[in-house]
Amino acid sequence: MADKSNDPVALWQKMIGEMEKGFNAFAARAMESPQFSQALNQVGGATAAGQKQLGELMEKYLLTMNMPSRAQMIGMAERLQAIEGQLNEIKAILHQMQGNAAGSGGVYAPAPRPPRTKRPPPTTAGGAPKPGGEQK
Repeated sequence: MADKSNDPVALWQKMIGEMEKGFNAFAARAMESPQFSQALNQVGGATAAGQKQLGELMEKYLLTMNMPSRAQMIGMAERLQAIEGQLNEIKAILHQMQGNAAGSGGVYAPAPRPPRTKRPPPTTAGGAPKPGGEQK
């Protein structure tokens, strides 16, 4: 077996372990200080402001390019869902009405036409009206 005091991998692992311990101790001390918290809050605030500004710029760019923004696409999707819901309700009502009509008459029949009471004047073989008929 190789001697651990001369093994380069073991030395490397020991060195990395010591570096990790030192970094962890430094980070723990840094996070305890109020200055670190203030700096972290400032960075977070700047990031949020940057994201907001980028969002506004993108919306203006999309408006210039005559393209919908994310908010507009979400609005359209919500309206489409509402329309689909209304169509489904209409379909259900139509199926229900068809079922009611089938139960009462068997087949859904159109509304009856009113009787035709006015008749055209009688004609002769040549297509002319008969003598004695009314002419307008």
